[in-house]
Amino acid sequence: MGEGAAQTRSRRKQGTTQRARDLRQTGNQAEALLWLELKARKLGGYRFTRQFSIGPYFADFACREKWLVVEVDGSQHADSSYDRRRDDFMRAQGYSILRLWNHDGLKHRASVCETILAALDGRLAENIVAPDLRFVFTPQSLDSVSSKTDLSS
Repeated sequence: MGEGAAQTRSRRKQGTTQRARDLRQTGNQAEALLWLELKARKLGGYRFTRQFSIGPYFADFACREKWLVVEVDGSQHADSSYDRRRDDFMRAQGYSILRLWNHDGLKHRASVCETILAALDGRLAENIVAPDLRFVFTPQSLDSVSSKTDLSS
């Protein structure tokens, strides 16, 4: 084996994988409990990735098939300008963002899962701002998704 054989090639920015691992290990209890519902295609057969990098940001959970990001946050995120910029960036990449509170992830997990399914199934198709959730909708048509993949061909 040569000297470089131990190193692996990756398209990811250096440090991205380690940062995602760190975020998974230091995540909050609400995220950990919601992950139990989302992993292994348990929720509606949809595949989720935890701490998925989108540009310089990390989504708590992402369903790439449906272009949905799910964030589970504390109340300090209620009017965060950083989160607004982050959401704008992710929307520019084609993702809709569903932002829920830690409290709901801990106490009302069934309702949280139903809300996530509604977003995945297209039953949420407009922006929603409520005391207990925020959904920023980014329309995805088959044409826009296929044109993104056609550009890389």
